[in-house]
Amino acid sequence: MAVPALLNYAYLSGLLARCGRAADHRLGAALHATVVKNPAHFLLCPLHPSLRHVLVAWNALVSMYARCGRHDDATRVFDEMRVRDSISWNSLISSAAASSSGADDALLQFRRMLRSGLSCDHATFTTVLSVSARAVSLPACAMVHGLVVSRGFEGEVSIGNALVTAYFECGSPDSAKRAFQGMTGRNVITWTAMISGMARAELYEDSILLFRQMRRTVDANNATYSSSLLACAGSLAAKEGKQIHALIVKAGLATDLHVESGLMDVYSKCGLMEDALSVFRACRQPDEVFLTVILVGFAQNGLEEKAFELFAEMAGEEICIDTNMVSAVLGAFGASAPIALGKQIHALVIKKCFGRNIYVCNGLINMYSKCGELQESVQVFDETPSKNSISWNSIIAAFARHGQGSEVFQLFESMKASGANPTDVTFLSLLHGCSHVGSAKKGLEILNSMSSQYGVLPRVEHYACVVDMLGRAGQLDDAKSFIEDGPFKDSAILWQALMGACSFHQNLEIGKYAAEKLLLVDPESPASYVLLSNIYSAEGRWDDRAKVMKKMREMGLRKDTGKSWIELEKEVHSFVVGSLTSRPDSAPVDDVLLQLSAVAGDHQDDVMEGNAL
Repeated sequence: MAVPALLNYAYLSGLLARCGRAADHRLGAALHATVVKNPAHFLLCPLHPSLRHVLVAWNALVSMYARCGRHDDATRVFDEMRVRDSISWNSLISSAAASSSGADDALLQFRRMLRSGLSCDHATFTTVLSVSARAVSLPACAMVHGLVVSRGFEGEVSIGNALVTAYFECGSPDSAKRAFQGMTGRNVITWTAMISGMARAELYEDSILLFRQMRRTVDANNATYSSSLLACAGSLAAKEGKQIHALIVKAGLATDLHVESGLMDVYSKCGLMEDALSVFRACRQPDEVFLTVILVGFAQNGLEEKAFELFAEMAGEEICIDTNMVSAVLGAFGASAPIALGKQIHALVIKKCFGRNIYVCNGLINMYSKCGELQESVQVFDETPSKNSISWNSIIAAFARHGQGSEVFQLFESMKASGANPTDVTFLSLLHGCSHVGSAKKGLEILNSMSSQYGVLPRVEHYACVVDMLGRAGQLDDAKSFIEDGPFKDSAILWQALMGACSFHQNLEIGKYAAEKLLLVDPESPASYVLLSNIYSAEGRWDDRAKVMKKMREMGLRKDTGKSWIELEKEVHSFVVGSLTSRPDSAPVDDVLLQLSAVAGDHQDDVMEGNAL
């Protein structure tokens, strides 16, 4: 016989709700037995005097099984119910959405509900819109939107919020905007959904404009600020990012973890690494996510040494090193990075059993190849389980970087045989390989095959590779025609590549033409002046060279200072022209440079002046 208290509909419903929250389906099933053993008491019949209370108990059963992930049990209970209301259907739809059958089954149950003639409530619409978003089904979203309007729910703010979110998830920002404009009431969730959706759709300026409009009506919360910072990072809007930072401080949200991470992302992408580091240092509890963001920022801004220093500092503290963090610091390695540090990180990877993480493996392949250790790259690649396209791109780029063009094409064939799809990065490496083997014809064939055979649209970087390839081969007229006949004839990097080739081959005529084009598309770039002066120097036209350099100075342009690195006793020394003589620790570096100078046949005095080798 059942415990009398369990025959109380409200008490039983409360217990079932607690089982659902705790995902305790065993206790829930035991409570279900009470219903089974007392059929008359829990009879779902229109004539039952306590029908409303009985229905609450049955709905609690469906909801309990749904929350416990027991969709089949939830469906069986639902099918036994002779009387149902919108709550019954909402629970079943939610259960279907969370099950292995997913969104398709949930939408099927929604259609069954509509055919039953039962009216939908706001919970039904928000649930189905969430399902439509997960299914990325724009037709389903539009259909539900029509029902919302026809049944008079367009004034419900929660439904409007769900509509905006669903349209963005379905890749239709225009529909989301129309839904937003049609809302009679909006709250901070509405505005945040729009600001976030526009930012994720890469409509950054619209997102920032919406943030400005929102501030006139409602106060932003931490989610709103995080979304607006995403837009600032995407559009490199440093000024707006700083303004939002001030608002965040004023609102007392500067210590929110998501907001702090967003601020670091904005400053990093805008090249303001001092500001990014200040945010990082001010964080009370920086975790591995924060460290990953700042490490990526240092790497992207060419501050490799800072990345290494911070990683070493954090590794000595209590922050848990994870795979994302290791991948970030590996991405900072370049040709000048200390290989000893790279090997130490590799040892850490082995110690922490990160060797099966595909992102770490890909980072190791790139690190070793950039540091000149091609065989180490090959070894890591061979040991990488479940290689993806990035793995293949990394090893192909490694061989291209080391000038082994024939191996590049062999690896490309192996990549295709493995089932991995070539990407735009793959073709960059292939074109570099063609450049190294001097096969301009092969390079043009590869460029033409990208879209026709592989469905990959060439970018300006691919065209720059071809210009460089033709330039190396001395085919300067062909390179000039290739630029002018192509889709990127107003791109500075193409004319810059042609100028570099003209400087090497001492072709003054085409070099001047390329310089004029470069000055038109990028008048503030020092590269055109420097390359043109090099061409005049090669021709012995010193007066013309002087005029170019004078013009450069008048415009306030400066040539980027070259930097050299050398590793001695596990320490990397960096220097520019003339910097060694002013440093107290320059003696060991001087000795090595003198030895290298003797081997290279350079003059000793040039080396002592710190000229880059």
